[in-house]
Amino acid sequence: MSKSLLRLTLGLALAAAAVPALAKNPMVGGAPMYASKTIVENAVNSKDHTTLVAAVKAAGLVDTLSGPGPFTVFAPTDAAFSKLPPGTVETLVQPQNKAQLTGILTYHVVPGTYTAKALMKMVRDGGGEATLKTVQGEPLTVAMARGGKGLTLTDAKGNTARVTIANVMQSNGVIHVINGVLMP
Repeated sequence: MSKSLLRLTLGLALAAAAVPALAKNPMVGGAPMYASKTIVENAVNSKDHTTLVAAVKAAGLVDTLSGPGPFTVFAPTDAAFSKLPPGTVETLVQPQNKAQLTGILTYHVVPGTYTAKALMKMVRDGGGEATLKTVQGEPLTVAMARGGKGLTLTDAKGNTARVTIANVMQSNGVIHVINGVLMP
């Protein structure tokens, strides 16, 4: 191989290595989630999170979750909210229940950015579980899901939810989609 061909080959290889691989935006609720958008900007596009978005609006948390954060949000799907007793969501979004709704929603938020990898490390380091302090103030327990694949969350009342989509990166944190509503 000539020196010029070797230089050209090496140059092309280095140039290719310098271009970062483009990660596909994860899909949540039929919509792409863009890492350049905030938690609220992405959540409003997810067809699986209409109840959560309505609750965030009713609680007056749009500006907070649009702020710089960073936040880790465990985001229940509409199906998760539908598991609550009939009438619960309708009652919670009424203006007179704003404080209770805010408490429930902020129980799903942890200050900082915790990816699934970071949470799994905390669980391993904690001997099988880790405790996170939520924005609401009460603890939330994280553990490995059965079979060692994925994560589960246990709330203060002993209810569990599983992370169904992890690491939906946002400009102001990360969302982990969950299949249950957590209660302080």
